[in-house]
Amino acid sequence: MMNTVANVFTRALPLLIAVSALAQEGPLVYPGGHGPGGGKHVVLIVGDQEYRSEELIPALAQILAGRHGFHCTVLFSVNRQTGRIDPNTVDNIPGLAVLRRADLVVLFARWLELPDEQMKEIVDYTESGRPVVALRTSTHPFNYRKHPESPYAKYSYNDKQFSGGYGRQVLGETWIAHYGAHQKQSTRGVIPAGMEKHPILRGVRDLWGESDVYEITALAGDSRPLVLGQVLMGMEPASPPDPAKKLMPVAWTKTYTGSAGKPSRIFTTTMGHVLDMRNEGFRRMVVNACYWAVGLEKKISATRSVEFAAPYNPHAIGVRAVAP
Repeated sequence: MMNTVANVFTRALPLLIAVSALAQEGPLVYPGGHGPGGGKHVVLIVGDQEYRSEELIPALAQILAGRHGFHCTVLFSVNRQTGRIDPNTVDNIPGLAVLRRADLVVLFARWLELPDEQMKEIVDYTESGRPVVALRTSTHPFNYRKHPESPYAKYSYNDKQFSGGYGRQVLGETWIAHYGAHQKQSTRGVIPAGMEKHPILRGVRDLWGESDVYEITALAGDSRPLVLGQVLMGMEPASPPDPAKKLMPVAWTKTYTGSAGKPSRIFTTTMGHVLDMRNEGFRRMVVNACYWAVGLEKKISATRSVEFAAPYNPHAIGVRAVAP
């Protein structure tokens, strides 16, 4: 039944999701099959309160499935009382058991405090050695305030013993601060010398986004910056650079070796404003990262379409307060 609903509403999903009109608790499924990603199952987790990931991620899933053949399952934060998609809900993402058969997780999360049985699915996946592609606020995906006694509280973004929690330990960095002025200074992506031929950057041109640059202290582990963010003085691609701001990593690769002893491929970008998705360079970078993460880098094409599979008319961003 759920697959039928997902298929029927495929083209209308961005608008429907934006107004939380899908009164359901199940995932949205985008069947793949035709394309280089055929046979790979991507699970995309949506759980942020600010950047409209509930619009961006379904659009990405449609591209991955419709243009590249990946089978995609999208999981959302769901209000327990209404059963509807609710970005303000930080303690309920139904369906995470699907991670047991996933080949890749795409994560867009912010300060979640999931119950132990749900968090266990994410941690078990992470520890298994399978890959993660993480966007924007995923550097600070968890924040255990109400339940510090949880065995998963160490994954909080500000944990001291497991320094920086999931963000720093798994992805390479946790939340530090806005480096560019939020909603006043945008980001131009600059590819550093030596990274031009990396498969994730194949065909990536004119990378720009309305997202401001996040501050980075020092990337953890074996992180390798792929793109540096140049802070611009305005919100247009042609805005001049801010001369007071140095270049800061906004996309990098890393490995994480969990309890299974298998190194996993990690790609993280601190870009991910819902309007960044309108930039073809950003879309291609994220799609390419999904190929690379699952070991299909030889199949990355600089010209294969990353155009939207449905109309994309995103709403303005803004923090929606999380209940205390």
